[in-house]
Amino acid sequence: MDKTKVIVTGGAGFIGSNLADALVELGYDVHVVDNLVAGNREHVNNESTLHIIDIENLEDLKKVFSGAEYVFHLAALPRVQYSIEYPLETHKTNVNGTHNVLIAAKECGVKRVIYAASSSFYGDQEIMPLHEEMSPRPKSPYALHKYIGEIYCKMWSELHNLETVSLRYFNVYGPRQSGEGAYALVIARFLKQKSEGLPFTITGDGEQTRDYTHVRDIVRANILAMESKNVGKGEVINIGTGKNVSVNTIAKMIGGEFTYVAPRIEPKHTLADNRKAKELLGWYSTVTIEDGIKEFLD
Repeated sequence: MDKTKVIVTGGAGFIGSNLADALVELGYDVHVVDNLVAGNREHVNNESTLHIIDIENLEDLKKVFSGAEYVFHLAALPRVQYSIEYPLETHKTNVNGTHNVLIAAKECGVKRVIYAASSSFYGDQEIMPLHEEMSPRPKSPYALHKYIGEIYCKMWSELHNLETVSLRYFNVYGPRQSGEGAYALVIARFLKQKSEGLPFTITGDGEQTRDYTHVRDIVRANILAMESKNVGKGEVINIGTGKNVSVNTIAKMIGGEFTYVAPRIEPKHTLADNRKAKELLGWYSTVTIEDGIKEFLD
């Protein structure tokens, strides 16, 4: 029997490559779309098909999307600070690119698009935990871009009967996460600094808290969102553990010297209300931050 064709945009990246591996393991015909600007060819599963194209090119997307049943859209330029410094470039990828993905999916008869949204949507809120009905308070172009993507997904479901669901990721970490560059995510950066014998650099006072979610749990949420009969009309769903810890605590868990540097423009706290994920997807987190960091250190 023919395998079901699925697309993973950004499938050579951190989260996308982990997702592509899981889909291959499940027996899908996996096609990875990545321009390899941020992705790594070595992370692409040998049993998948790599298409080195840019999501800003609609015609190229349509050629790849033809015959696909599901599209997981993870391709993005995903750093908050980077989007502040390079707003035009990130807008083209994160907004125009997402628009192209939806157009290609509609025109090629794709059944469902699963979109990688972001908890940066919430910005600073007075109430915790953060639930999906809160008003948006984006603090960066990246956060705004991701919110626009959610709106486009819901609109395409309403206008064109294209099934969509948006998953708001909370601070993903795990294997293949990059510790390189000025915009590296905190856990990977600390581990890289530790391996090089350098002190950890903590922005601000380190008391900002995050809901750290392991990439295995993110992958599972995506697959459940593909399979669930409860979604497909543009729903937005938090994917986070429902627990948060400070950056200072993360530094102490990893163990090492640390120093403080200037704060960045970012929310002070994040904490997911994940009741909707449990209700609609049957999803819950399985990896604690303690176990996740222990895996890294081992």
